[in-house]
Amino acid sequence: MADLSQEEWSSQLESDNNALILDVRTQEEVEEGYIPNSIHIDIYLGQTFIDELEKLDKTKNYYVYCRSGNRSGQACALMNQLGFENAFNLEGGFMNWQGEVVE
Repeated sequence: MADLSQEEWSSQLESDNNALILDVRTQEEVEEGYIPNSIHIDIYLGQTFIDELEKLDKTKNYYVYCRSGNRSGQACALMNQLGFENAFNLEGGFMNWQGEVVE
């Protein structure tokens, strides 16, 4: 797992042909806006969250975010335990995101 600054996350994501964006916030948070092309799986779903992660392609590079960076950090650590090699946490999360947003 790697914590990436907003700038590192954006530039690495832009040049990564094997990338998927994962939003681990609640549905209510997602409804306030989200990063385009992201997959949403709420980390608060517990076992369901793990079950949904298990369905994902572990060979992809995952760029994970939440509101502030805490839950996404936990999600990245969990993903590493489940066998995902590349999970990148967005430091500062969505509330500091300067890039494109879908509202």
